[in-house]
Amino acid sequence: MLPKSYFKQKPEDPKPLSITIEFTPRFSDLDPMNIVWHGNYAAYFEQGRLALGDKYGMSYMDFYKKGISIPLKQIHFDYVYPLEFEKTYKLETFLYWNEAARLDFEFRIYNDKNELMTSGYSIQLMIDKTQGILVDKPPFFKSLCQTWQSGKL
Repeated sequence: MLPKSYFKQKPEDPKPLSITIEFTPRFSDLDPMNIVWHGNYAAYFEQGRLALGDKYGMSYMDFYKKGISIPLKQIHFDYVYPLEFEKTYKLETFLYWNEAARLDFEFRIYNDKNELMTSGYSIQLMIDKTQGILVDKPPFFKSLCQTWQSGKL
């Protein structure tokens, strides 16, 4: 059973974009209890965001080259079970449709038995070179969203 999504979607919204990657916690990721320190989960979520951005042509550098920064506004984690050293985990990353100039990501980490270990989300805003928050999507992202909405991504 999949966990309930953090983001509400309307029936007419396109299906979320997604990617699945694997990662293995490093020794330096551990805390004194020999489990992954909670602060490292943000880096794992970042790996998912980077992979999804690269897959769909909206990486950090794609935005940056257009004069747009996409700073993190909010991040949330729901820890179910701790992650352990030298075990491989599956990270599913989803980008949910939003009419605003922002990126709504959802994350799910599973172990090798497909048990949910951690879930969470992040929200990123779009700002221009003067640090002004964008209300409208920048043209290159608007074009990508039109392709997404038409079901061609």
